[in-house]
Amino acid sequence: MAVDSDRRSSRKRKQTEEDHETQPESKPVQLEMLTDEEDANEISSDDGEADEFPEIDANSDSEADDGGNSSEDEEEDVADEDEDNEDTEETEDDSDDLDSDSSLHVFPKAKTVISDITGHPKRVYPDIEPDYDSDSSTEDTPNRVGDIPMHWYDDLPHIGYDINGRKVLRPARGDELDKFLATVEDPDSWISAFDKNLQTDKPLTDEELDIIKRLYQNENPDANYDPYEPMVEWFTGKGKEEVMPLSAAPEPKRRWIPSKWEKQKVMKIVRAIRQGKILPNKPKSTKKIDFYAIWSDQPSTLQQPPPPAPKPRLPTNSESYNPPEEYLPTEEERKEWEDKDPEDRERDYLPQKYSSLRLVPAYDNFIKQRFNRQLDLYLAPRIQRVKLNIDPNSLIPKLPSPNTLKPFPNYKSLTFTHTTGRARCVSVSPDGFWVASGDEGGVISLWEVNVGREVKRWTFNGKVSAIDWCPRTDATYFVVGVGEDLHFLVPPNLPEPTFSLTKSLLAPPTLPPAPTVPSPVKWESASSASWSVDTPILSVHLPPSSGSPSQITWHRRGDYVASVSTGGAQNGVWMHQISRRHSQAPFKKVKGLVQAVLFHPTKPHFFVATQQYIRLYNLAEQQLLKTLSPGIRWISSMDVHPSGDHLIVGGYDRKLCWFDLELSDKPYKSLRYHTRAIRSVHFHPTYPLFASSSDDGSIQIFHARVYNDLLTDPLIVPLKILRGHKVSEGLGVLQIRWCNKQPWLLSGGADGNVAVWYS
Repeated sequence: MAVDSDRRSSRKRKQTEEDHETQPESKPVQLEMLTDEEDANEISSDDGEADEFPEIDANSDSEADDGGNSSEDEEEDVADEDEDNEDTEETEDDSDDLDSDSSLHVFPKAKTVISDITGHPKRVYPDIEPDYDSDSSTEDTPNRVGDIPMHWYDDLPHIGYDINGRKVLRPARGDELDKFLATVEDPDSWISAFDKNLQTDKPLTDEELDIIKRLYQNENPDANYDPYEPMVEWFTGKGKEEVMPLSAAPEPKRRWIPSKWEKQKVMKIVRAIRQGKILPNKPKSTKKIDFYAIWSDQPSTLQQPPPPAPKPRLPTNSESYNPPEEYLPTEEERKEWEDKDPEDRERDYLPQKYSSLRLVPAYDNFIKQRFNRQLDLYLAPRIQRVKLNIDPNSLIPKLPSPNTLKPFPNYKSLTFTHTTGRARCVSVSPDGFWVASGDEGGVISLWEVNVGREVKRWTFNGKVSAIDWCPRTDATYFVVGVGEDLHFLVPPNLPEPTFSLTKSLLAPPTLPPAPTVPSPVKWESASSASWSVDTPILSVHLPPSSGSPSQITWHRRGDYVASVSTGGAQNGVWMHQISRRHSQAPFKKVKGLVQAVLFHPTKPHFFVATQQYIRLYNLAEQQLLKTLSPGIRWISSMDVHPSGDHLIVGGYDRKLCWFDLELSDKPYKSLRYHTRAIRSVHFHPTYPLFASSSDDGSIQIFHARVYNDLLTDPLIVPLKILRGHKVSEGLGVLQIRWCNKQPWLLSGGADGNVAVWYS
């Protein structure tokens, strides 16, 4: 289009010159220019003076090329002249306006004309004819994939897509020999860089080479920067003197009054000197040191006599002042002896040869040897220490490579943001498709784990402290802890059989009979007529002053749910049964503050974690089975392995402990990979993986393989450190949960984001 417009303008100019030559007395040619306010058919005329155009060579190539299409050009010109059939009257601008425009703007001068449509004056600017090389935006960039990691296309034959959606094939690249030959043949190959977007070598410009040169020379990249420019004297010269001081505050009184604090410190030292706690000068002791002959005493009859002192060994031929030649070391042996440590040498001397005895110098290790001899006599060692030569690398356990232990999450795929507060709790549905997350602003969001699309949002008056899905597959609902209440929410768009069963479980038409033992926990169901998906279908009101439920955990069958309330005067553990609509406290008195509870996945056992201990109870027999001592100052979270034989515990003192419940009540492994407090730990339900999150903003992924053979120890291998959450007010990743059917991890952080980590 740009070429056609240039040809058309050249044809108009030629026709204008011919009209000037054939009709000298005719009016000047009027040039038309479009404005931004009018349409394409509305044209304004100029002041009546024709612009001077450069002469056109009669023998130019463009004229020769257009000679055959003269008739078509004339028709196009006639059509253009028919379209430009409106004229405007021109008026002159004031001189003040011209002067102000010329002083303020660097653009072409505008002309003020009277519009033929509105009748009001308006400004008309000349058309801009940009040069092709003036703007880099007109360059053709074949690859339009944008700012994405190019390693996504490593295994594909193309490297992206062009502006039309067609694949951009990967350019052929030779081997190292081709690269070397290219550097020999092309003298400019050293000034080119590899472009990851186009997968080719792109030559560098002179400006880029100048910047690289300056960076290598530790200079400023800007060529116009002057480090020696004259200093601006702000307070020097007439009228620039600093009259007022920097601060007009009066002199503080403490400048001339003695300090009471120093007086107290001095008096404290004086009292200590008077009481004799501090001695100004240590008195000199006149008592002499008594020496005892430890070997001259008679042995006691009650004890066995000490063994005799070790005798020094006799000298050999190598210790002679004139040893045979075969005892003298070579230069390599001498250098090797000097490079070794003193304890690693076979002998503590090197044989030397002297021609006569009077040339032998004094023994340089005489004092050291005598001192060691006295130590031997004093300490009387009677055993021969055998030094073990152990390779340090053999002590490091041989772990498999992380590449052989895939799949495991290694990058962040998507992020769901809570704008009202910290994302404190996250839970994944049993089918692994839906995620429920809550923040401290009282907002609970239900969204898809694959794309992060929010489906439903509930808002409560209070901080959401805990959330957990029911593990049943035939019914779909989840429990949320807000304030001192537990709310049961049903997600929308459920199949009719699932919705009917869920509604019959939580809001049955006939309520079960009341329990014989009354409970302070109140159950409240919504009426079927007024209930909607936007409100809870069932609410459980905990006793007053019990505190907010910090944890909610389900039994594997989905009929029992346990909650841990902290922060209140009556904090403790409550166990709720959905079918009977009854709640009870399983413990009358618990030693310490309860931090977390868990149901055993296969047995009727119940884990209760206090600040420093974990107790395992048998609910069927109502007795304590064992007490685990992890050695953690303050336990923060715990999780049990799907097999039920192993337990991991995390603490605020950065320690993670692995327990083998069949082995001992002490930790089998203690791991310290985090730099700050551990907030959450979780086992994967199906894959041999577990993860831990901390306030340092990182997530540690571990491979944990448990063998059926009881004689084989579990294999624990650290795999990956995931970093994607920002530390906000000293808090990092608050909770993590695995996706049930995929090796994906979800993490909620104090920055308000819920991240999904894919493998």
